[in-house]
Amino acid sequence: MTVMSSLDLREDWRALLGRRPALAETLAVYEGILDRWADSSAPVVQVGWTAEQCRERWARRVPLLAEMPVPFSPEEVEALLGLALGLLASVGAAEEAALQRFAEAWDRGGIGPAALLPAQGRVGSLEPEIGLERNAVAFLACVSLRPGLDGLFSDCRVQLVDGVWDLGVCPFCGGPPGFADIIEDGRRRLACHLCGGGWVYPRLRCPFCGNDRATDLARLQPEAQEEGYVISTCQQCRGYVKELDRRVRWNAGPALVEDWGSPHFDLIAHRQGYWRPSAPLIHFARPA
Repeated sequence: MTVMSSLDLREDWRALLGRRPALAETLAVYEGILDRWADSSAPVVQVGWTAEQCRERWARRVPLLAEMPVPFSPEEVEALLGLALGLLASVGAAEEAALQRFAEAWDRGGIGPAALLPAQGRVGSLEPEIGLERNAVAFLACVSLRPGLDGLFSDCRVQLVDGVWDLGVCPFCGGPPGFADIIEDGRRRLACHLCGGGWVYPRLRCPFCGNDRATDLARLQPEAQEEGYVISTCQQCRGYVKELDRRVRWNAGPALVEDWGSPHFDLIAHRQGYWRPSAPLIHFARPA
């Protein structure tokens, strides 16, 4: 079945800015992305796999995307990719020479959408010679692929039931978690920004290294007015993920909106020496 790949998060974004007006100017860099996602509309063929086909792969601990052909042509992602490259350049989030090498390699066909798809332990698989840092590659992948991947897996989401996936990467695309929610029954649901997938994962286990020693897992508390938000950290690998208790913040927005809209939490984590696979754009941008 073919669906359209547009993604409209603008109303949720406006609601978040209403709760955090002091951050409106800082967060303005994301508005162009959200507008383009909402206005872009391209046909995407859904995976169309049965529950048995999906669960057979998950039983082997293989994300669905890992055994699919590359789902997009370069032409289908170029408009969004161009937007992302321009934003990286405008905020100084990547070296100009590296962005130029990437653009030249893309134009001659040396790099395509496959280079932006998740690989084991990271987003994207660019050659080191390109010179783009991990966060920049993850940003390019999210901006250019999110609407399409969201539509691609839209018919498979219901096949993911409890107990069939226990890894810290997305069962649909293989991307790392970008955010976490505590849902109504108290369980933790990780969120993938690359495809919009979500999956339940133990609260007392690091999604990045699998460490489940309670003494290694700590929670950093943001400001008092940010009730319901914590930063879950791991002392073993020094990874972190922002977490929102939706039993407390029932009116919060989607995971991507909450992540992009809380750069002050990332600052707290990074000041204490923690890392994440894909930091928000404004966190790794260089001051003018």
